[in-house]
Amino acid sequence: MKKSLLILVFGLLTSVNYAQENNEIKTEKIWRINFLNPAIELEIPTGQYSTFSSALGIGYGGGYPDLTSAGNGFIYIISPFLDLQQKWFYNLNKRNVKTLNTENNSGNYVSFRLITRGNSIAENVNRTSDFDFAFGPTWGIQRKYGKNFHLLFDVGPQYYIDTNGNGNIWPIMLQLNLGFDLN
Repeated sequence: MKKSLLILVFGLLTSVNYAQENNEIKTEKIWRINFLNPAIELEIPTGQYSTFSSALGIGYGGGYPDLTSAGNGFIYIISPFLDLQQKWFYNLNKRNVKTLNTENNSGNYVSFRLITRGNSIAENVNRTSDFDFAFGPTWGIQRKYGKNFHLLFDVGPQYYIDTNGNGNIWPIMLQLNLGFDLN
């Protein structure tokens, strides 16, 4: 009986100690400046392994088939945008064990993303509405390289809709951000 109790106490202490070691890895609050689609972004922790990011900027976007017409060649819409994304990181501890960088939320994640675009500054298509929205799940990676360089890539399907109710599914949404972390 004493042996069993000793083993149980030792097991509990070991698991508590192990859990404390794992709790050292957590998400961080990060301010960023993105360059491909110029924006200022804030990523804040919502849990030990999750963040919520919001980016506000002016950038390039293509046209959605049911929301644009009369585009020829390289279709573009340059407009202000708001990009909101809830991310759940799933490999921060694994990266830490392999001594890979986890700073500034460097890891792989799954997310739910919502992006909206406003009135066009320049375009070569006719839009059905001045505002459109797209949302859906994504899988992605983000990394910090060097002192401040930031890379983010994610991909996933999306549903898009405008303020007139026109919408459909777009099978693959891609996002690529390059920029600098400010903290």
